[in-house]
Amino acid sequence: MSVKSHIHNNGGLTGNLAAQSMLFRETAHSGTDPDELSEILSTPNSPIKVAAEGNMPIAYRCNFVSVGEEVTVADCTYEGTILIRREAPSDRMIVFLPMEGNASFEGMREQIYSVPARGTILEAGRAAGARLFGPRRHFGLFVDQAKIVSHLTHMFERTISGDIDFHPHIDLTTGPGLVLQQLVSSLHRGLSGNGPLQRSPLAAGSLCDAAIYLLLEACPNRYSNELALPAPTPAPRHVKWAIDFMQEHIAEPISLNDIAMAAKVSVRTLQQGFRQFRDTTPMAYLQELRMVAAHRDLLESDTKQGIADVALRWGFTHLGRFAAEYRKRFGQLPSQTLKR
Repeated sequence: MSVKSHIHNNGGLTGNLAAQSMLFRETAHSGTDPDELSEILSTPNSPIKVAAEGNMPIAYRCNFVSVGEEVTVADCTYEGTILIRREAPSDRMIVFLPMEGNASFEGMREQIYSVPARGTILEAGRAAGARLFGPRRHFGLFVDQAKIVSHLTHMFERTISGDIDFHPHIDLTTGPGLVLQQLVSSLHRGLSGNGPLQRSPLAAGSLCDAAIYLLLEACPNRYSNELALPAPTPAPRHVKWAIDFMQEHIAEPISLNDIAMAAKVSVRTLQQGFRQFRDTTPMAYLQELRMVAAHRDLLESDTKQGIADVALRWGFTHLGRFAAEYRKRFGQLPSQTLKR
């Protein structure tokens, strides 16, 4: 048995604050031990168990490069038939771009097959296990679900949460799929081995964003029809000021008057702006922000804090009404989210 591992870190250089704080982290592994591979593929929140089918020999060579904390690109090669079991849901969307060999993934409703010339999109929490048939080589793109939701939120200028419901397959021989494969392979090539993109964090960040926007705009998903519509008229400054004020004071008992004063308009003008540009009322928008914050707290909870504590933290004093609105918004009760 042999296993080799290499880790390289490099910080971002010039540019804006986000670019300056961007870190690149490269890890390279090779070996033949399934237990070693389990550790390599696992994350703190989503452990993975690897086994060799029939106890036959396996081998692997994997290179991962992380761009900041939210995006990772990988180039992985496997030999033998490898069984993978995810023991807790992942919080990352994974896109596999195979060049050689087959794989199958256990989806929520059906088996998903991954073959060369066809990419596979696995949304966070959607795959519990996989079988890789070597020789297998693929590029991988790993993106935090929260980052994808953040991109959609900026595209629509409204709160987005929940699954994106991507179709699991994308053609890699032409159109967007071919471009996506080229983007990911260019990112990996440019970042690995102290590549030139490590000296240009703005370019690396832009390529990561380009890959995410390409997935959202070109791969069928829950928001495809809406994304195909003409972009709405930009919201006026007072609506944006109101939203900024809500987000800054989301956990405080702010009133409609407080919001209008922060937006520098009358209450009537503020209400009209939200009706026209957000199709809701200011207080309903604030309620939505707080509901999403409560949902996030329950997802991240260690179960020591109670539902009542979370609800009260975000201004929901009537637990029955909170549970009903929560279920309407997220399709499950708060208690079900807490037990995940």
